Amino acid sequence: MSTASFVRPPPLQGSARMWGTVALSAATFMNVLDTSIANVSLPAIAGDLGVSPNQGTWVITSFAVANAIAVPLTGWLSQRFGQVRLFVASVLLFVLASWACGLAPTMPMLIALRAVQGFVAGPMIPLSQSLLLASYPPALAGTAMAMWAMTTLVAPVMGPLLGGWITDNMSWPWIFYINVPVGLLAAFGAWRIYTSRESQTRKLPIDATGLALLVVWIASLQMMLDLGKEYDWFHSDLIVGLGVVFLIAFAVFLVWELTADHPVVDLRLFARRNFWGGTLATSVAYGLFFGNVVLLPLWLQQYMGYTATDAGLVTAPVGLMAIILSPIVGRTVAKVDPRRYVTFAFLTFGLVLWMRSRFSTQADMFTILVPTVIQGVAMAFFFIPLTTITLSGITPDRIPAASGLSNFARITAGAIGTSVATTVWENRAALHHAQLVEYVQRGSEATQQALQVYRNAGMNADQALAQLNRVVDQQAFMLAANDVFYASAALFMLLIPLVWLTRPQRGGAGGAEAAAGAH
Repeated sequence: MSTASFVRPPPLQGSARMWGTVALSAATFMNVLDTSIANVSLPAIAGDLGVSPNQGTWVITSFAVANAIAVPLTGWLSQRFGQVRLFVASVLLFVLASWACGLAPTMPMLIALRAVQGFVAGPMIPLSQSLLLASYPPALAGTAMAMWAMTTLVAPVMGPLLGGWITDNMSWPWIFYINVPVGLLAAFGAWRIYTSRESQTRKLPIDATGLALLVVWIASLQMMLDLGKEYDWFHSDLIVGLGVVFLIAFAVFLVWELTADHPVVDLRLFARRNFWGGTLATSVAYGLFFGNVVLLPLWLQQYMGYTATDAGLVTAPVGLMAIILSPIVGRTVAKVDPRRYVTFAFLTFGLVLWMRSRFSTQADMFTILVPTVIQGVAMAFFFIPLTTITLSGITPDRIPAASGLSNFARITAGAIGTSVATTVWENRAALHHAQLVEYVQRGSEATQQALQVYRNAGMNADQALAQLNRVVDQQAFMLAANDVFYASAALFMLLIPLVWLTRPQRGGAGGAEAAAGAH
């Protein structure tokens, strides 16, 4: 398709736009859901397939590694094959891989199929964003982003809740089987509506060296992050080796991609202030958000006596205010400086995390629920304006590459945030435990009273000491969680000046308007 003959199709109208939005949003929700739905099912999967829970974590790792590799390839693949064809093919292959995952008879087979599932899922999120924006006129681009953001932010929270319910009430293969009808309907709807709106294609050469380097550094980074805590981080030769491979491959990758004629990843996008500022702010904020999303239910289940379902119910309302407010943000982002919205979001995130840093082991469900509901307000004002800033001023033909690269940075930051949050939590808990133990001495009157209470309850001396140690553990991990929450709140405050270094186009959704013409 030559550049001269290509005419960008007009926005969709009426029911076509509505059903197009539903199809794209369903595919996105299914994709994002799969990044977290298997987490709570790991014990059941490992037990059924006869492996240890630690080996079962590769079900998560293999998906994350393959997905992280595929996402930044979206720009090159969409130019080579077309956005619509690539999106529909990704959805159908994702459905096939999901069905195969449910049928996997062994753990190695499941891990391999999860890697396939993660790789074919890569282009779905950035392309759904690009196609959705192309369906709306520039004036409604903010509304389109609101629809897209709701699925991206709510799905990670719903994943563990839905996965736990399915595992408890059905069986773990159904966490994969539920993708089949959703994916088939999404692919059918997207093809019917968008097939006549295929994007311009070019036969670009394959940057084999860049692709190989990309695979090496992403795989080594993801494996280092996922295995670090299990192997005591850099006290392990394996983790050190992975770190060295990552650093060398990443450095060579940067040099190669910046000098290649047809790079597999368009790193020159980072020369734009809005793009690097918006991508950095989005990535760090999402890493903080996702790390705390993982930490809160862990603390509730391990040290507050919550079941998986109860922990899911307490964290699920985080999406309530986001669903209510996101359409309002979408309609007004063209009229308000998006930096103001992002500043408000970061201040609200800071408030939420500060409130959590005041938790104690006496916190009831209502106390835990209040900041969770408020966090939904921050989520609504976070993603849409930041995406608008990031894509501001980028030409339509570069939107898929920009969206893929920024989403890749966000996904990677989420993995880093999870590893950092859980590692810091455990390290700080060890420190607090050592400090608390100094006050728990046999000569202490308070210690003797506590041990006497446990002995009166029928425990022997060893059992009473073990129970007292459990109480110390509970307090130590509570104090450690407070530290993580407080530090996260401070980091959100430090992100605010970064947002104001960007200069989004006046008139509001400059990036959204550019993205609206991406198709």
